[in-house]
Amino acid sequence: MKLSDRALLVQLSISQWSARKYDKRVTQEIAQNFGASRGADVGRYNKNLLPIDDYLNDVHTKSREIRTKFYKNTLPWGLEGAQILPSKNYLGFISDFRQEKAEWEYLVEIFLREYPRLKAEAKRIIPSGMYKEDDYPDVDAMANKFKLDLAVFPVPSGDFRVELADDELAKIQADVEDRVKSSESVAMKEAWQRIYTPVEKMVEKLSDPKAIFRDTLVENIQEICSALPNLNFADDPDLEAMRQEVEAKLANQNPDSLRLDPVLRADKAAEAKDIMSKMGAFMGGI
Repeated sequence: MKLSDRALLVQLSISQWSARKYDKRVTQEIAQNFGASRGADVGRYNKNLLPIDDYLNDVHTKSREIRTKFYKNTLPWGLEGAQILPSKNYLGFISDFRQEKAEWEYLVEIFLREYPRLKAEAKRIIPSGMYKEDDYPDVDAMANKFKLDLAVFPVPSGDFRVELADDELAKIQADVEDRVKSSESVAMKEAWQRIYTPVEKMVEKLSDPKAIFRDTLVENIQEICSALPNLNFADDPDLEAMRQEVEAKLANQNPDSLRLDPVLRADKAAEAKDIMSKMGAFMGGI
């Protein structure tokens, strides 16, 4: 089965107002007050245009959550900004994204409603010498600064319906096939790395009897074991076998038990190290 039948390309774009503005005059005055040489670049002063505002912060927080979820559910692709999404994960992914987008748009709507009041508060709080009316777009212009979009594309294939000479068409098709194979390899390396990294961290922490670790040491392994079946778009049997071994031997551990039982801790460190070694052998051949 071709990769184009097993996966899609997705690209997330988020634009939003930062409420930050570089103030050249204040930057120069601060530098001079501290004796910096004229023209020396010793720092930048960025004004917070809305000193009292949780509404825009809520939008920014939601944006970070959406980005984090996007990258957790996709793998890197050759084109900048594009990620590969296994087809079997599409319906669940797009359903979650639509819900997240609706929540984001609601938070933006609240901020826009409160914006005139927040601007008035900023004018009252910010020193008169620093406040500039031009720093604040009107409500309509502000609304245009917020956009959240997810573009979905097919994975390129060798089917080119264009009028080109046969030899030139063959070159294009060969180039596309090479790029697709290369990008597929990069994506699968990332899938392997996502399970290798938390196992490596467990080896590091459990091998040292005095090392302190958080519950996330186990939770991160549980999370990737749950997500990896949907990311394994190539249906790599070795990757799935490793995932099952990690899930059976490491993901079911109680963090407190690992902290309190030195024998269990040493045993799991050894098992994790053995698994890491096996994965390393597979990853070297990808």
